[in-house]
Amino acid sequence: MPKAIDTAYVVYQVRDLDRMESFMHDFGLVTAQRGPDQLALRGAGPAPVIHVTRKGPDDRFIGAALQMASRADLDALAQLPGSSPVEPILDLPGGGFRVRTTTPDGIPIDGVWGQEPAQPLGLRDPNPFNAGTVKRRINASLRPKREPGLVLRLGHFVLHVSDHEATKAWFADRFGLLDSDYLCVPEDEARVMGTFVRFDCGEQPVDHHAMLILQADHLGVHHCSFEMQDIDAVFGAHDYLMEKGYRLECGVGRHLVGSQIFDYWRDPFDFRVEHYTDGDVANCHYQPVRYAVPADETTQWGMQPPRTFFE
Repeated sequence: MPKAIDTAYVVYQVRDLDRMESFMHDFGLVTAQRGPDQLALRGAGPAPVIHVTRKGPDDRFIGAALQMASRADLDALAQLPGSSPVEPILDLPGGGFRVRTTTPDGIPIDGVWGQEPAQPLGLRDPNPFNAGTVKRRINASLRPKREPGLVLRLGHFVLHVSDHEATKAWFADRFGLLDSDYLCVPEDEARVMGTFVRFDCGEQPVDHHAMLILQADHLGVHHCSFEMQDIDAVFGAHDYLMEKGYRLECGVGRHLVGSQIFDYWRDPFDFRVEHYTDGDVANCHYQPVRYAVPADETTQWGMQPPRTFFE
C-alpha cells in the first residue's frame, strides 16, 4: 500500500492573483514564486510551497497534494487504477516528482515526492506560558504584537464528498490514511457522517488529522488550515486581520475534536482559511472516538461558528 506522511499543498483558482497575494501576506504566508498565471506561497517551515493559486475565469478549489513517504511509495501510487505515471514537477518551487489522481468525486489529489526543501524562515520560539501551578517564565515579560505573524505549515484541509465511505476507502488505499475520530449523527452514534483521518507514521506522533472527509450535499473544500506557533501568534494575527478589515467567520475558540485553538477567516474570494495552534497529536496506539454531538457542541470555548459554517 502506498503511504503519505504529510500534507504538501492546496490549489485554488481565482480571477485576481494580486488580491490573493495581498490577503495571504496579511494572513502570514510568504510568496515563493509568482508568475502572470500562478502564485505559489510558503510558510516558515521547509516545505517549498503550501498554497497554490492559479489565475482563471472563476473562483474555485482545484485540489491538493500529499507528500509520499518514499519514491517507492510514489511508484506504487502510480500503479493503482486511475493514477497517472510519475512525472517531474516543473511548475512549482522545489521540483520533485508527482502522480496525479482524482477522488471518486473527481477532486484532483496528487502524490508528491522529492521536493527540494526550502530554507526555513526566521521564527521566534514558542512563548513560555505561566500556568497556575507551573511557572516556566521567570524574570521575563511577554510583548506579543498585533501582526500578520508567520504561518508554519499547512496542517489539514476538509473535503465535502458525495460518498463518505467510498472516499475514505480511496484515501486509505492510495495514501494509507488512518481513522482518528468520527463525527456521528447526534441521534444515532452508529451513523458516521465524517471521519478525521491522519497519516500513518507508526510510533511517531502526527497531527490528529490531515483531513476531515465529510458527507455533504455539495462537493469541494470546506477550509484549509495553517499551523501557527502559539496562542499569542493566533490572537496577534486575529487583531491584525480585524484592523485590516478582513471578514472574520469565527474565532478565536477551541475545537472539541482535535482540541485545536482555531480562528477562521474568509479570503477575498470567499474561501475559508484557518489559523490554528495547540492541536492534538496521535501515533499508532490512538483509538478512535465517536462524537455524536450537535454542531453547536463542537466548540469547547470561544466564539461559536455561525450556522452557515456547518453547511
